[in-house]
Amino acid sequence: MKKKVLSVLLVAACAFSMAACGSDGKSEDGGDAAEKETLVMATNAEFPPYEYREGEEIVGIDIDIANAIGEELGVEVKVEDMDFDSVIPAISSGKADFGAAGLTITEERLANVDFTDTYAHATQVIIVTEDSEIAGPDDLVGKSIGVQLGTTGDIYAGDVEDSTVERYKKGFEAVQALSQGKIDAVVIDSEPAKEFVADAEGLKILDEAFTEEDYALAVAKDNEELTKKLNEALANLKESGKLDEIIGKYISADAE
Repeated sequence: MKKKVLSVLLVAACAFSMAACGSDGKSEDGGDAAEKETLVMATNAEFPPYEYREGEEIVGIDIDIANAIGEELGVEVKVEDMDFDSVIPAISSGKADFGAAGLTITEERLANVDFTDTYAHATQVIIVTEDSEIAGPDDLVGKSIGVQLGTTGDIYAGDVEDSTVERYKKGFEAVQALSQGKIDAVVIDSEPAKEFVADAEGLKILDEAFTEEDYALAVAKDNEELTKKLNEALANLKESGKLDEIIGKYISADAE
């Protein structure tokens, strides 16, 4: 009798295991990420107005766009906050289905993930103290530049001749270091730059842009079906005007 009960339990355990993992190694719900009822989005909630915290809630442009995409696809979007330099690894390892964190398409990132069509235009700007002699990108030569670790500002600042790049986990930490005289300038996206400068005294944003770029969603390389679905959803949001509405909620036209 004991042997019979054991056999039944083993069969049940095997059936459960196959249902959870699948014989082809798919995700725990038995399907590809494009077929899930919930999609996990990786982000870094330190990048206002694209993603930031209001109390315990994560809000911002990317969050609203992700939720609108979820409505288009008929799925729930679960937001996971993490360090910026952990976003791409989370996607490539399967811990997240896609990423939205003010991500631009670079050769380095394309080696690890794929990207959707772009959905927002951005500018990398230079923050300096009001009495700084730095007037534009050319003046950064030989200077110490603060950046947020893993961002495009981090990537491009390293190309400045004879510069020293100081990397910080969070953008506001770089701005704080600038205020304290520890570095000469900060390179960061224009929208969070406006937020940071508004909250600090004695800082300004230079008129000349450091770089121009566009944002896209990052997806695992083996998930072409999800990339296709996200692109279709983005196209619908653009055509309906919903995308412009979301961006306009956070960024007024006269502030760009």
